[in-house]
Amino acid sequence: MNAPLTPITVICDSPLILHGLAHVINPEPDLQIVTSVSRVGDHRSEGSGVEVVLLNLQLSTWETSNVVTQLHRQGHAVIVLSVSETQSDVVQCIKAGARGYLGQRIGEEELLTAIRAVASGRSYFSARFNGRGLPVPPLHLTDRERQILQLLASGATDREIAGKLDITENTVHSHLDRLRSKSGFRRRADLTRLALRYGLTGD
Repeated sequence: MNAPLTPITVICDSPLILHGLAHVINPEPDLQIVTSVSRVGDHRSEGSGVEVVLLNLQLSTWETSNVVTQLHRQGHAVIVLSVSETQSDVVQCIKAGARGYLGQRIGEEELLTAIRAVASGRSYFSARFNGRGLPVPPLHLTDRERQILQLLASGATDREIAGKLDITENTVHSHLDRLRSKSGFRRRADLTRLALRYGLTGD
């Protein structure tokens, strides 16, 4: 059974870097660059599912973080590729919503690993940044995950959640397992606090 295809948008103002990214990514059976633009304003979301966005623009960190915020609010999972490896720059992009941050000295395998990690809902940062007190990036939650968290925060049981969303209880369990994997929270009380953090309070 083939792995689901992960669509990728590249926003890059360097034709040479764009060519290199396409050369590495497109031969992979589960990854494909579906859009490439040189300016953020040219990007148009397809609006279906999570879209991984590789961002490589010659901008200041402040400008880059503003772009990350914009893309994050649109529901995209953003990976920043940058020449800067200064911790303060990395932290600023993470706080803006970046799910990944890679220096431009990474190898092909690390790039592919990062894309797959971010596409699955996790975060990824170049090994040189690990263990340096980076903040935890915000989670990317699907609409269904938000609905389940909101119902959970209202005190609904798994059976009640299934009934209200017209899905099976096993499907609820699968979504909760994915939320636990994404957040690292195992207890129901912790997931309720996560819902409150995201403003998903019960009715």
